[in-house]
Amino acid sequence: MNQERTQKLGGKFTFPGTSLTVNRVGYGAMQLAGPGVWGPPRDVEAALSVLREALAAGVNHIDTSDFYGPHVTNQIIKQALHPYPKDLVIVSKLGARRPADKSWQPAFSRQELIDGLHDNLRHLGLEAMDIVNYRVVGSVHGPAEGSIAEQVGVLADLKKQGLIRHIGLSNVTSKQVAEAQTITPIVCVQNNYNLAHREDDALLDELARQGIAYVPFFPLGGFSPLQSSTLSSVAEELGVTALQVALAWLLHRSPNILLIPGTSSLAHLRENLAVGQLTLSAQVLAQLDGIAKAAPGGGH
Repeated sequence: MNQERTQKLGGKFTFPGTSLTVNRVGYGAMQLAGPGVWGPPRDVEAALSVLREALAAGVNHIDTSDFYGPHVTNQIIKQALHPYPKDLVIVSKLGARRPADKSWQPAFSRQELIDGLHDNLRHLGLEAMDIVNYRVVGSVHGPAEGSIAEQVGVLADLKKQGLIRHIGLSNVTSKQVAEAQTITPIVCVQNNYNLAHREDDALLDELARQGIAYVPFFPLGGFSPLQSSTLSSVAEELGVTALQVALAWLLHRSPNILLIPGTSSLAHLRENLAVGQLTLSAQVLAQLDGIAKAAPGGGH
């Protein structure tokens, strides 16, 4: 792995109990699909270019799912990058489906999980997935408590069959992580977390103690941009965008955080990848920590 590129992308992280080592700034493929994460992109060639440039810059961690599109992002990944470099880690997720009305529906029966895995393998052109996350479809506002033992058990069976190498979780509570760990080793957790939404602080710190990756989704605030005069002023002082500061803060927050910002634009890709070289002083970090306290509901 090129040392210079690794440093530029926030250093590296090895998933626990695995030989999989990735640069901390990765790429999320959701935005490669068309509007509303449905259908093909307006410009397929641009989507292919984004993926190829990401890898050329040192990205070796791609987050995807066959329910993006559906099928579209995985097909584009295969078209752009197959046969894959040996060090590329592709992470997918199961637990949802996209019917013709373009809605997002849970898909967590044993057969739906098995079918979903085979859809991923077929459209990516793989014989086994490096990592598969079970994505819990909770409430609109975040994770919802409830047993996930049955679904994690299905993934553990697929792992024994050699179709999945490692297992992660998405949109889960700390209780659900603990429950899953009684069934199979968990190598990563993907949850909603950013400067303004820090409900997972305790879980993040516990996972760091265990060496488990924490992968924030909606790191830029999700579908509405992070609004904060503090963030804007810090970005202006540093000569970067507010979104770059928000991503850099995540890298500084904990060494087990991996980023998967997504874009279908080469310009935005370059901005996202540049955050690995953005250093935030202790004073700036203290300013940014105040954003969560200023958010509705205050405190973290």
